[in-house]
Amino acid sequence: MATKPKALLLKFPGTNCDAETSSALQAVGFETQVLPSALLELSSLKDIQLVVFSGGFSYGDYVMSGRFAKLSTKSKIGEELKSFVDRGGYAMGICNGFQILTQLGLLPEGSLIHNTSGRFICRWTGLKKNAASPYLNELPDNFELPMAHAEGRFVGIADAAGDYVKNGRAALLYSSDVNGSTHQIAGLQDDTGRVFGLMPHPERFTIKQHHYDPDWNGAEHGWGYYMFKSVHQAIAA
Repeated sequence: MATKPKALLLKFPGTNCDAETSSALQAVGFETQVLPSALLELSSLKDIQLVVFSGGFSYGDYVMSGRFAKLSTKSKIGEELKSFVDRGGYAMGICNGFQILTQLGLLPEGSLIHNTSGRFICRWTGLKKNAASPYLNELPDNFELPMAHAEGRFVGIADAAGDYVKNGRAALLYSSDVNGSTHQIAGLQDDTGRVFGLMPHPERFTIKQHHYDPDWNGAEHGWGYYMFKSVHQAIAA
């Protein structure tokens, strides 16, 4: 029997989507471990293929979303996460995890700030692929996922966001303007494609029954399932 790829999910105080994300990863074939950030150390990344920063409100988002989680991660393992990616590892950030990866400098430069509405947004949103990505290979060009955030509006320096759309770093876009993100950016990837962050929550739509329409029959599974399946296939290839 082939060895299952291993995913490490980091859990900070306030992270609240780790269990659902772990279950979603297991459903597509990953072996998973949820690790409290207090136990993170250099050896934690040994024999791991995917590191996941799940959604939630790390450290209560009291200063800036992802800021304290970034400082905690850096204090525990320094630049080891970047070295992990350089060695071929994958890293995924969902919602608050996207904010953390951005803070860590593992994704194209920019900030995730308060929605233009000034309010927390909790709704389903249409999405469209803008570039090839190992996290999106099994998804159609247009799909939908739930979103839930107050600080999800992506902005870049000058028109860096426009460059990301053109060069494929902005792999995922909203199909409409839902939060004011520049160029409707919903997700980013690094130059390798192995680091990927997005604001919507794929772990909240992995089975048909998660959909708001009880008669939804767009695929055998929810679209989030295929996002996790995509990265599993990329790692297992």
